[in-house]
Amino acid sequence: MTRELPPAHRRAVRVLTLLLGVAVAVSVVHYTDNTVNYSDYPESATLPNPSQAVVLGSWFFFTAFGALGWLAFRAGEVRRAALCLAVYSGSGLVGILHYTVGGTSRFPWWRHAHIASDITCGVAVLAFAVWSVVRLDRSAASA
Repeated sequence: MTRELPPAHRRAVRVLTLLLGVAVAVSVVHYTDNTVNYSDYPESATLPNPSQAVVLGSWFFFTAFGALGWLAFRAGEVRRAALCLAVYSGSGLVGILHYTVGGTSRFPWWRHAHIASDITCGVAVLAFAVWSVVRLDRSAASA
């Protein structure tokens, strides 16, 4: 038996659907470039450098958590969804590591654009996850 979600939660589902749609599209561009042009990305002298296969596999890992988060959120399971979405946000947030390695100043503008967009999407998904627990989970508990 499925319970009817309150209007605020239904609106939040639409926002999350749009947010994840954009985040997944941006991540496809970023991770495809990372994988196909792996040798164009500088390596770190201090941090572990993921292999080309790990970069590609991590997209599937993270995106699975995004899908699980979306499904849980639609089902009204806010805390489970928030946890999955927080994991998924790592897909974009990990892009920050590109800028901890020298040599990124030589990237073309479009590479910076998709990296920055992916990071921004990661921040937005994480913010949505936190907001959903603080706002929606609290209002559901008081209802």
